[in-house]
Amino acid sequence: MPEGCELDRFPIVVLRALIVHQDIVESMAQQVVVPRNFKLLEELESSEKGTGDMSISMGLVNSDDIFLTDWNANILGPPGTPFDGRLYELRVTAGDDYPNHPPTVRFISRINLTNVDQSNGEVTRDFPALQQWNRNMTIES
Repeated sequence: MPEGCELDRFPIVVLRALIVHQDIVESMAQQVVVPRNFKLLEELESSEKGTGDMSISMGLVNSDDIFLTDWNANILGPPGTPFDGRLYELRVTAGDDYPNHPPTVRFISRINLTNVDQSNGEVTRDFPALQQWNRNMTIES
C-alpha cells in the first residue's frame, strides 16, 4: 500500500485480491529452481573471481566443456591440522543430476582420510558434506 493510505477506504474485494496476489507471488518465489548450468556458471564465475574460500581454487578441466561437468580443484590443508600447508588436487564431476545430487569427488593427491577410498581416491558417500547434500550447496561447500 502507498504510504499514507487508509485501509478503510479500499473495498474489501480489493483487499482480498491484494492478499491473494501476495500469496501467489510468495508461493512462486519459493518454487523457483535454478537450472543446473546456471548454477554451475555462477560457481565457475565465483571461483574465477576469487570471491569464495581462498584456500580452495577450482576451474574446468577443459574450457570447451559446455556442460560444465569436469572440474579440477585444489585445496590447501587447514591450519592446525596434520594437513596444514599441504596442497591437495581433486577431480570433481558434476553429473546430470547436479545440484539435486552431490558431485563425485576424487582426490588425485594421496590423502589418508576415513571417507576416502585409498584404492582410487574417491570420496565415499558417507562423507558428511555429501550425506547432508542439498541443492543450495555448491562444489566449494
